[in-house]
Amino acid sequence: MKIAIVGTGYVGLVSGACFAELGADVTCVDVDQEKINSLNNGVIPIYEPGLSDIVQRNMKANRLHFITDLTACVNDVEIVFCAVGTPPDEDGSADLKYVLEVAKTVGMHANNYLVFVTKSTVPVGTAKKVKMTIQVELDKRHKQLEFDVASNPEFLKEGNAIEDFLKPDRVIIGVESGKAQKILEKLYKPMFLNNFRVIFMDIPSAEMTKYAANAMLATRISFMNSIANLCEAVGADVNMVRKGIGSDSRIGNKFLYPGCGYGGSCFPKDVKALIKTAKQHGYDMKVLNAVESVNDIQKEILYKKLKQHFDGNLNDRTIAIWGLSFKPETDDMREAPALVLINALLKENCKIKVYDPIAMNGCRRKLGSVVEYCENKYQATIEADALVLVTEWKEFRIPDWNLVKQNMKGVFIVDGRNLYNKTELERNNFIYTAIGC
Repeated sequence: MKIAIVGTGYVGLVSGACFAELGADVTCVDVDQEKINSLNNGVIPIYEPGLSDIVQRNMKANRLHFITDLTACVNDVEIVFCAVGTPPDEDGSADLKYVLEVAKTVGMHANNYLVFVTKSTVPVGTAKKVKMTIQVELDKRHKQLEFDVASNPEFLKEGNAIEDFLKPDRVIIGVESGKAQKILEKLYKPMFLNNFRVIFMDIPSAEMTKYAANAMLATRISFMNSIANLCEAVGADVNMVRKGIGSDSRIGNKFLYPGCGYGGSCFPKDVKALIKTAKQHGYDMKVLNAVESVNDIQKEILYKKLKQHFDGNLNDRTIAIWGLSFKPETDDMREAPALVLINALLKENCKIKVYDPIAMNGCRRKLGSVVEYCENKYQATIEADALVLVTEWKEFRIPDWNLVKQNMKGVFIVDGRNLYNKTELERNNFIYTAIGC
């Protein structure tokens, strides 16, 4: 089965590689010539565990191809997946210009039946706009051509995307014709064989499902952070509270970890977009407005704890930061809490020393030389007045606290992910603070 995937960002590249792994003949398309050249040379533009191996293996098997021109393959494929970016517009709504450009190209050049599938996260109603865009271009050509549109949102977690794709909790597919459903059933046949949940529904429901899922997860995070802050105020331990409420089967323990706020490419953008969609339809998403507000405040909590400890005077302090990416197992720094902390500390004339196992280059691109980049976590602590854990990478879990203490000038530890044992650190004469305990 031949398919095309337009966009070789996170969603497009992972999806394309995994479909090829399942046996499909996949052509990935991107207008960025440099990126396509790199991919054809086996260089992967993003960090995702296991992705490089899958890409190279399927390129070698001649099942995975990278080109810059959709028109070169549009009449050779049964399905065109659109996985281009949908960045937030100035008003928070999802910008669909790249999606509609792909639809326009299909309408201008397609001569055979195909299914146009949006894999990007798009607001409800996008499929109608895509269908209209394709039809307008067909009409300009006086071309009578049957085609279908569908929605197949991704639910991949950065850092675990390969596993999520090949062994999904569920696959959501929105269709409006039996023909499109049959074609997508053929593509997803391996999922059926492995008894994974493939759920077909109408297109608006599929489009909404993605936003609703991300908004729910973001809500759980902001709720737990609010509870954590209250726990700290009243003297309760949020780690105990989390275990207590998580043991309730109706609640469960996922996404109940307090921290320094969520970031990444999905949650912030999708919450904003859903709020905007609701507003366009005359409904006020009060819960999500609160979720967003709580998260914005929570991203400042590490800075506030540092400010409080040093009695409001951070001038000329040296601060060590462990972790830069918005979460472990990715180099993605979009909307990362570390950026909020660093920018706040720079205004205080702090010297900032950073270390991250993967995201150092990404940080250099974003911030340049305003921070000191260290070769390892211990180098970052040398002469530091305080150490802040921002991202809970595995290598930060069991540090040599004796070495950290020898290196540091100060004794203050700010644990933004509640990773460490307070009693142990206080026994080593550190001053320790975490989130909600």
